[in-house]
Amino acid sequence: MRIIVMGVSGCGKSTVGQAIADHLGLPFIEGDTLHSAESKRKMAEGVPLSDEDRWPWLDRVGQKLGEADAGAVAACSALRLAYRQRLRCAAGKDLKCIFLHGERDLLQQRMEKREGHFMPPALLESQLETLENPEREVGVLTLDVSHDPSTLARQAANWLLSEQ
Repeated sequence: MRIIVMGVSGCGKSTVGQAIADHLGLPFIEGDTLHSAESKRKMAEGVPLSDEDRWPWLDRVGQKLGEADAGAVAACSALRLAYRQRLRCAAGKDLKCIFLHGERDLLQQRMEKREGHFMPPALLESQLETLENPEREVGVLTLDVSHDPSTLARQAANWLLSEQ
């Protein structure tokens, strides 16, 4: 079972992704750790990443997922269909996506409260503009981030187990 927990910054990908991984007994891959130093620097300076910046990162995330023999859960924004298709090529066509969706104001509040993250709240708007909603894609579950992470993880795990 290979899973991407996706969405814009501030939606809770890492928290929910780790909880899903724990629930399913799978390793967790923090996609943010696979960004290049240059990409992290750009984001910290408030510069949105280009596709050229993202392709190698997406390849690294997909490769890590593909190498996980028993499966894994990865946190990765995967904002556009082309990004998700690239991840599927590297990780496998059976890749499932958990799309964490939330209202802009809630996402903004979360980003403003977190400390020590390279992604500034100012980039939320560019992420929302880049996002191509995956709800109509096969193998995608959409969850509302206004619920607590344990509830979201339980809902995701139940859906994933029913999809096998």
